[in-house]
Amino acid sequence: MPIDEQLALARAGLTRVSARAAAAARERGALLIDIRPVHQRAADGEIPGALVIDRNVLEWRLDPVGPDRIPEVEGPEQTVILFCNEGYASSLAAASLQAVGLPNATDLDGGFQAWVAADLPTTPPRSPT
Repeated sequence: MPIDEQLALARAGLTRVSARAAAAARERGALLIDIRPVHQRAADGEIPGALVIDRNVLEWRLDPVGPDRIPEVEGPEQTVILFCNEGYASSLAAASLQAVGLPNATDLDGGFQAWVAADLPTTPPRSPT
């Protein structure tokens, strides 16, 4: 199946959220999770308070009954909002989290760039070393 079809299928099962809705959901206890690679976080900055979890271990760290889950995962009904840079990889990852038992997993529509465009708080980019 072509990636565009996979993306559409993944998004059909998600209730994607805007940047402002994600910020409000975080205030109500939702986990906001950054899956961007380190070079993007360094170049663009980060969302204060968002957890950073590498995409390659995401399902293991968020499986609500898995032995390797992070302590912030309180149970299967918890709302988890993923974001990548523009909201593509995060849609696929959110669908995967739903498959491992987090039915309220979703993603930030437009990703980190939508958060920035909404003028929500970010940390400054790191200077190159």
